[in-house]
Amino acid sequence: MNLTPDQIIFWQRGIITINATLVFTWLIMVLLIFGSWLVTRKLSASTKISKGQNLLEVLVLGIGNQIKEVSQQEPEPYTPFVGTLFIFIAVSNLLSIVPGYQPPTGSLSTTAALAICVFFAIPLYGIKKQGFMGYFKKYYLQPTPFMLPFNIISRFSNTISLSVRLFGNVMSGTMIVGILLSIAPLFFPIIMQAMGILTGLIQAYIFAILAMVFIAAATQTTNE
Repeated sequence: MNLTPDQIIFWQRGIITINATLVFTWLIMVLLIFGSWLVTRKLSASTKISKGQNLLEVLVLGIGNQIKEVSQQEPEPYTPFVGTLFIFIAVSNLLSIVPGYQPPTGSLSTTAALAICVFFAIPLYGIKKQGFMGYFKKYYLQPTPFMLPFNIISRFSNTISLSVRLFGNVMSGTMIVGILLSIAPLFFPIIMQAMGILTGLIQAYIFAILAMVFIAAATQTTNE
C-alpha cells in the first residue's frame, strides 16, 4: 500500500507533527540553497566559466526565453518567481529515484501551497504593471462587467486546478511504480522510474508555464 508523504510520520507530539512532506521539503530547500551558493560563489564574466555556471546560464536563459514566448514581455521581472517554481518542482520530482524518498509534490498540501503562491503573485504583478484599477478592469471586468462573478470563480478554479493537476500526476506515477514493483520487481520499475523522471520534468514545465500564462493575462496591456 502506497502512503502519501503526509501519512508518513517521522515525529509526533500532541498537535505537532513532522511528516515526510515537511522533512523532504526542507531537505530540497537546503539542497537548492547550498547548490545556488556553490554555483554562484565564483561567477565569471570571462569566456572560461565553470560547468556549474554554464548549466546555470543555460537554465536561466531557457526559462527566460519560455517566459518571453508565453507572455510577449521582457522576462526579467518574472524569471525569479517562475524559475523558482520550475526548479523546486523539477528537483522534487527528479529525486524520486532515490530509495526512501517521497516527493513533496505528491502531497496536496504542497501543491496547494505552490498554487496559492501563484494566486497571490497574479495580482501583485498585475497591479505593479497596470495599477490597481487597470488590473481590476482588465482581469475581472472583461469582456463585460456582468462577467465579474464568473471571472472571480475562474480565478479560484485556476488555483484549484493547478494544485490538483500536479498532485494527481505525481501521486499516480508513484502508485503505478508501487504496483509494478509488487508484480515484476526487477524489470518494470526501472522503466517506470525512467518515465517518472521525464514526467516529473514535464509536470514542472507545465506548472511553471501555466503560472506564467495566468500572470501574463494580468500584466499585458492593450498595446502589447
